[in-house]
Amino acid sequence: MPSLFESLLDNAGADGTAKAFTDAEHDLNRREFLAAVSNLATQLQRMPRVVGLLMPNGVTWAVAVIAAAAAGKTIIPLPTFFSPAQIAHIVADAGVELILTDGQIEIAGALKELATLEVNVDTKTASQLQPRPDFTVIIYTSGSTGTPKGVRLGKQQIAWSTRALAKASEATHADSYLSILPLSLLLEMLAAIFVPLTVGGRTFFDRRTANAIGQGNVQSLAGVFERHKPTSSVLLPQLLKIWVTELSAKGQTAPAALRFVAVGGAPVPKAVADRAALLGIPIHEGYGLSECCSVVALNRPGARVAGTVGQPLDGLDVIIEDGEIIVSGPSVTQGYLGKADHCGPWRTGDLGRFDEAGNLIVLGRKDNLIVTGYGRNVSPEWVETALLSDPRLVLACVSGGSEQSLTAVLIPAPAAEPWFMTASEAELSGLVRDLTSGLPSYARPEHAITVSLAAARTEHLVTDNGRVRRNAITAFLLTRGQQAA
Repeated sequence: MPSLFESLLDNAGADGTAKAFTDAEHDLNRREFLAAVSNLATQLQRMPRVVGLLMPNGVTWAVAVIAAAAAGKTIIPLPTFFSPAQIAHIVADAGVELILTDGQIEIAGALKELATLEVNVDTKTASQLQPRPDFTVIIYTSGSTGTPKGVRLGKQQIAWSTRALAKASEATHADSYLSILPLSLLLEMLAAIFVPLTVGGRTFFDRRTANAIGQGNVQSLAGVFERHKPTSSVLLPQLLKIWVTELSAKGQTAPAALRFVAVGGAPVPKAVADRAALLGIPIHEGYGLSECCSVVALNRPGARVAGTVGQPLDGLDVIIEDGEIIVSGPSVTQGYLGKADHCGPWRTGDLGRFDEAGNLIVLGRKDNLIVTGYGRNVSPEWVETALLSDPRLVLACVSGGSEQSLTAVLIPAPAAEPWFMTASEAELSGLVRDLTSGLPSYARPEHAITVSLAAARTEHLVTDNGRVRRNAITAFLLTRGQQAA
């Protein structure tokens, strides 16, 4: 298969007028996108090596990242939903020398001391694209504990993962991808930009929805899918639940053009997955992590196996050792920024097993494992997936241990808060008992409390990208005396 830049050139040469990347402000065909990338890459080759991307989703983001790659830069996506302190930490840690922006986000604080370049999408006169031999992408996550680490991914990891993802999802030039997740998320960067570039597909960036998702306040998805009628997209389980609930309430189904919707980042509750299928949403659960360039396993079109994340990508060697998922292959990271280079297999820290057909089943984080007072092992993710089958819940966290009974912390959607915030202890316990009735008795929480989403953010119980901070929740419960001995 041609390299990333060869694909860009080949696709533009084959049919330069075919649509490539579109948002509310730009509508570029392949030839125009190549021109914009070539012009910016030529400009960047004379500029500092380490560049940060600080701009909202859109065509400009796509032009900037591909041009920076062509110029051989070290690229640092800066999530717009991160706090100024988090962004300042990343900039300092990565040694960012230049900020690429589209002029829509204010450069504040220490970032004002850095050089900035407002990217102009220039499609008029194209410079000749002469890509440098290598580039690096450093991916930071907000992290559930501790200080975020920068994961180093080179051209090899990005290119290999792009081709493997395109093959596994059966992406073609006929695809129209809807991008609604922040592009600073590695999977979205690959799925919305690198895969369409490779196969010659098209992407529409819905900036308003992506901004709402980044801020954690998305309310509706049915409208955006109905307007754009894409063939593919990527969702988080929480977003899938919002979409399913909305379609069910309106008596609608998903657009008929949809053929592939990848869902990852957390387990999908069975009840949500079943409803999605009935509503025509072709969900395909997957599993991965930044240290393995986002995707390790994925349910393939026409071969989805419920309750699994599908089989490993072709070319990856995935084994289970002492219950832990271990990955070897060309997508494994070069290591963390500032640390020694990594060689060999990557121990993911995730627990899993394979079914008889070779499909991977992810059980939860190894370091999250709860050992009850009766010596039983409980993966909290297992229980939380059952709790989140209630469409009114945004997040759930189960905490406990050998000296504390299991407690479920329920975080409802704002619209559902009136019931949850006024429910009695007996009503909450009854709800939890019903939702976890299919689990063994030792895995069912004995206590339940409700925390509003606003309070969870104020108390720093959730990350900026919408994941629970388990250590913070455990401390929160202990201070409130919510876990009985």
